[in-house]
Amino acid sequence: MGGPGGSGGLAAGRVVVVTGAGRGLGRAHALAFAAEGARVVVNDLGVGLDGLPGEDSPALRVVAEIRDLGGEAVAHGGDIATPEGAASLVDRALSAFGRLDTLVNNAGFLRDRMLVNLEEADWDAVMRVHLKGHFLPLKYAAAHWRAEAKAGRGVAARVVNTSSGAGLLGSVGQGNYSAAKAGILGLTLVAAAEMGRYGVQVNAIAPAARTRMTERAFADAMAAPARGAFDAMAPENVSPLVVWLGSDASAGVTGRVFETEGGRITVMEGWRPGPSADRGARWTPTEAGETAAKLLSRSPSPHPVYGSGTP
Repeated sequence: MGGPGGSGGLAAGRVVVVTGAGRGLGRAHALAFAAEGARVVVNDLGVGLDGLPGEDSPALRVVAEIRDLGGEAVAHGGDIATPEGAASLVDRALSAFGRLDTLVNNAGFLRDRMLVNLEEADWDAVMRVHLKGHFLPLKYAAAHWRAEAKAGRGVAARVVNTSSGAGLLGSVGQGNYSAAKAGILGLTLVAAAEMGRYGVQVNAIAPAARTRMTERAFADAMAAPARGAFDAMAPENVSPLVVWLGSDASAGVTGRVFETEGGRITVMEGWRPGPSADRGARWTPTEAGETAAKLLSRSPSPHPVYGSGTP
């Protein structure tokens, strides 16, 4: 492994932007990229778990950590869910380091409620930060890479989006969060298809780790282990896969989703056609129902929604 700022390492020579990198997973990603030789732009707005302004931004503290280890990093405190903030994020990388190679979309927060109690403002806030906060940095980074490719400059860009098991399976009490994280998966597939011609690879992860967002919901399961034991819920466990996906080493991997937790990595296969029937003409409602029931009998049951109590 190469050291921070050194010539070696999986991400040596790359400039990497990580959103929401002041704490938790984002901080772990930023440090891991720096440890593999990348120069890092650390984005963090410095808000609380509910998205409201915090006392101070932790981005500078992460930058200091990286520099203390001999790496190169700069901070960005803009709101990446606004066009101005997302555009300035890309500009920060270009002005500080002269290039942009990898974008890791990670920023997010929670406003959990059961659907009947979920206010429109809570829906909009979560959609804004998670889904719009992925779309806008991706849009401005992709525009830069497309321009580079059209100018004849080689592009080997990488995007790593952050979804969740809630986006894959749903999660009781998290209708807004689940919908936003599912939307990120759709965005990932479209971006991978559209940007491949310009040398851009786009993938997504669905991580499980101990962060500010998860510690309340999974307090028991995510408690720190006994000293010396493997900490399966440490956010640092997720970062090696993110670094690989954000490096040249992942060439040819795009439009894929990985679930990662502790020492486990799983390729998620998503929606695929299952049992099907085609009569070549319109069904009656009764016939459609009878046919659907027969098809369901040949199809495996779906995984339960998180928190549903279904075994």
